[in-house]
Amino acid sequence: MKEENVIEAEELTKAFGDFKAVNAISFEVKKGEIFGFLGANGAGKTTAIKMLIGISKPSSGQATVAGFDVYTQRESIKKNIGYMSQKFALYDDLTVKENITFFGGIYGLSRAKIKEKREQLISELGLEDISNKLVGSLPLGWKQKLSFSVSLLHDPKIVFLDEPTGGVDPITRRQFWEMIYKAADRGTTIFVTTHYMDEAEYCDRVSIMVEGKIEALDTPKKLKEQFKVDSMNDVFLKLARE
Repeated sequence: MKEENVIEAEELTKAFGDFKAVNAISFEVKKGEIFGFLGANGAGKTTAIKMLIGISKPSSGQATVAGFDVYTQRESIKKNIGYMSQKFALYDDLTVKENITFFGGIYGLSRAKIKEKREQLISELGLEDISNKLVGSLPLGWKQKLSFSVSLLHDPKIVFLDEPTGGVDPITRRQFWEMIYKAADRGTTIFVTTHYMDEAEYCDRVSIMVEGKIEALDTPKKLKEQFKVDSMNDVFLKLARE
């Protein structure tokens, strides 16, 4: 594995009987990169992510995540990544503070480290006045920001964000992407799926899956040049129609 690559996948495949949900995909993701993983519903994105985060074993092919093998070191992968799903990942019936403490414990942080991280996170997000409120009472935008911050608690090498901005308003989406940029600037690799094609423009590189295969992979600028269009939405439409 190259030192600068956080993910390397070669011919990675997941089959269910005769159906290949993910069909021999190959790509790499560099340290500190914001990598967009796009595709229509049913294209194979979620199945691919499940293999990469260590909760589903590939049918064939090879891949390493944070230097660990997706077949034999799945527990090590889980300890070295952050994950945030579209279906908000924190507990509604715990307070902001309790959620941070709980997930800090899951990630194996010491009590002193949890306290330090909790205070830092609450201060950074400006949640001092509501830190003892139940998470279920917070607006969706705040929940998403908190969930993202919690996924970074243990300083993972890479964070997987599965449609993190689904259902939030445009201003909150912009703020969320500012948080993504800050994390990437600190050297954290961001692997993000999104339905919003304007968000694809914010990524360093983008892959687009169609029916289990990666049909395009490059910077947004080069993809638009390659397909002779003005937006990532038009790139996506061209691929989908083909």
